[in-house]
Amino acid sequence: MNDIQRYQTCLLQGNWFSSLPKALQQALISLAQVQHLEVGQVLFRRGDKPCGLYAVVEGGVRVGAVSSSGKEALLSRVEPPYWLGEISLFDGQPRTHDVFADSATTLLWISQSKLLALLDQEPRYWRDFALLMSQKLRQTFVHLEDMSLLPAPIRLARRLLAIANNYGEGGQPRLLISLPQEQLALMLAISRQTTNQILRELESQGILRLNYAEIEIVDLKRLQQAAQL
Repeated sequence: MNDIQRYQTCLLQGNWFSSLPKALQQALISLAQVQHLEVGQVLFRRGDKPCGLYAVVEGGVRVGAVSSSGKEALLSRVEPPYWLGEISLFDGQPRTHDVFADSATTLLWISQSKLLALLDQEPRYWRDFALLMSQKLRQTFVHLEDMSLLPAPIRLARRLLAIANNYGEGGQPRLLISLPQEQLALMLAISRQTTNQILRELESQGILRLNYAEIEIVDLKRLQQAAQL
């Protein structure tokens, strides 16, 4: 099995790609180029020109923004199989966030020009990309509602579940989450101290196990209960 075939197997584990028409799956794979990032290397920054669509197939990337004063807003950390970059495909506007690797990462990249040429030939495929964007939009609304209405312990439990399920991309839940507590605190807009207190309480209940820069879900059902889902 060559690299592209192996990466296709990875992508088929995700809800969006696996639901695409076979012809579109093959078209995307045939147009894709492999791209590697080292730890900390930037994929693109907020304000950059649109450059196409990416699929994370190894490693993981952080999605967020950094203010002019250096303050970071971290929205998510995603792992395979996860697609990103579709907003600029629709509006042709600059990138909305910063994306960079937080481990050695491999992506499949399909350039903007190749995608638009494909969609000019097969305009019916626009709906499939709209579904990718709408899935993320739903997730965003859920997180915004949680931020406004729920106390920090419930929000934290729900975010851990979202990460474990790769933000709705499907597959078996990832029970070992490589995520420093500082990053989780940034996602939830709460202090590092509060984050640690909540995590320690969940650990004392036998729901989580905390390791260096890792959070292990020991009891998924009880974490769901803590999230009130």
